Amino acid sequence: MNHALPTLFVSHGSPMFALEPGSTGPALALWSEALVRTHGPLRGVVLMSPHWMARATSVMINPRPTTWHDFGGFAPELYQLQYPAPGSTALGLEVLGLLQQAGIAALADPERPLDHGAWVPLMHLFPGAQVPVVQVALPVDAGPQQVLELGRALRGLRDSGVLLIGSGSMTHNLNEFFGGERAPLPYVLEFSRWIEAALQRGDVAALLDYRAQAPHAVRAHPSEDHFLPLFFALGAAQDGAVPQYISREVMHGILAMDAFALQAGA
Repeated sequence: MNHALPTLFVSHGSPMFALEPGSTGPALALWSEALVRTHGPLRGVVLMSPHWMARATSVMINPRPTTWHDFGGFAPELYQLQYPAPGSTALGLEVLGLLQQAGIAALADPERPLDHGAWVPLMHLFPGAQVPVVQVALPVDAGPQQVLELGRALRGLRDSGVLLIGSGSMTHNLNEFFGGERAPLPYVLEFSRWIEAALQRGDVAALLDYRAQAPHAVRAHPSEDHFLPLFFALGAAQDGAVPQYISREVMHGILAMDAFALQAGA
């Protein structure tokens, strides 16, 4: 095992990302293969998705989570997909303990399934479904600072072979989704590249205030839920970590599929 793992932010886009990987899916697979070559086999994945929101911070301890098709109106073959990764009660309880040690009230959920914000990107990252997965709920009233603190409470897991992932979307205005492929809308690129520049210079204060400072922030995210997992990955990363971009693809003109690892600078 090498030094501490990076953390990861991945945009999971539409559920159809499972069947239509674009360039992002293969890029995630190559990245995970390189991660395992460098660091050795993973002990587990701890992931936050906006498709599990709870009134209180909650942690999956289900040892055999099912694949939840928590969406409607998509191609029939999408509902046949299964991602039979194991859970880990032990890792879930470890996560719970770390949150409680940090003064964060947290509850265990022994029945939680894997929502598509988890299993869709994980199908590309770990197609063998061999890595145990634990999900952490996004509190319904959380803002960027609170989610950052959730990540910080768990950053020590990176030293023991646990990959911490924030799964959301770099842009997520579904009111503008019309299907089909088209050129990226300018605001999508302007917002995404502003976030990238802030990450590159390590400007956490600007990122926390992205709603006021980033161009087109409210248009890119009419609600914050799909952007907040970025702060989970950011909080869990080493101080001063810099982004290693895996993808800057834009699907359907509006869904920025940005994915990046946060790791120690050279």
